[in-house]
Amino acid sequence: MDDKVETLGRLARWKIDNLGPSSYKKSDPFKVGIWNWYFSVVRNRYLYIHIFPEPSSVSKDQPPFARFILRVSNASSSRSFHISPVQEKLLRTEDDFIWSVDTPSVGRYIIDVEFLDLKINGEETSSVWPSDEVYQTIGIQSSTICCLSRMLDEAIHADLTIITADGSLRAHKAVLSSSSPVFRSMFHHNLKEKESSTIHVEDMSLESCTALISFLYGTIKQQDFWKHRLALLGAANKYDIDGLKDICEESLLEDLNSRNVLDMLNEAWFYELLKLKKGCLVFLFEFGKIHDVKDKLNNFFQHADRELVIEMFQEVLSVSNPV
Repeated sequence: MDDKVETLGRLARWKIDNLGPSSYKKSDPFKVGIWNWYFSVVRNRYLYIHIFPEPSSVSKDQPPFARFILRVSNASSSRSFHISPVQEKLLRTEDDFIWSVDTPSVGRYIIDVEFLDLKINGEETSSVWPSDEVYQTIGIQSSTICCLSRMLDEAIHADLTIITADGSLRAHKAVLSSSSPVFRSMFHHNLKEKESSTIHVEDMSLESCTALISFLYGTIKQQDFWKHRLALLGAANKYDIDGLKDICEESLLEDLNSRNVLDMLNEAWFYELLKLKKGCLVFLFEFGKIHDVKDKLNNFFQHADRELVIEMFQEVLSVSNPV
């Protein structure tokens, strides 16, 4: 257990139960982005911390250029901690990054890393986030997807008009009905949508609604999903599109960081996303990121649901007094 690294989104934590003087330890591998990573530490006069990718064809052909922050704390010194400056490094080997910490203590250490960004270093340096291949269009590889894309783009035999907040688009009742029981009910019962062949989605912009319809047709592009995923989450909840709701939750959890964690916690509470809510609470309290958002807490508590605030305090107690 001493070598295992816990991960959550872009965070990784290594708990070392016993680090004596003049010692060396290396963690088990852990995955963030497209790479497997290792921590290693050397304890001499200083504590020397290394982080590096696992030697592999991936790290050789696509070495990571990382922007990250490290934090190390020692349980035997009143839980004091050291935080590194923001690091920007091309990482290939164990020697490419070394952070020395002047801490005389021995015993139990906790080392955290938060990756602010990870890029593939090459001719065109590109971020691995957003990176979920689920959202990438595969139209070039699939004739069926090509046909659906043409049906949508050219409104071939379209039998439905969707009115949004700032425009309209054409679609097909059969595709929407097969994706959502709410849409299916609209078109199969004597509702006004069946008679008029028009539905009003005025709580979405034309751009975000187009992203929703593209998802239902299987033609959504990665960047469009990433840009509109909160609107898509709302639509998934409203129209009971379970698969989309799950994908949005996984994407938001992967992208969790200190800048958005309180917003994500509110979204998780509102849409009853249990996995995302738990991830936010772990991020804030078990990983200690509550200190990074202390300037935003007063405003958050003023507007947050009372039951959510109570649950947050219960999480504080459980972390402070583990069973």
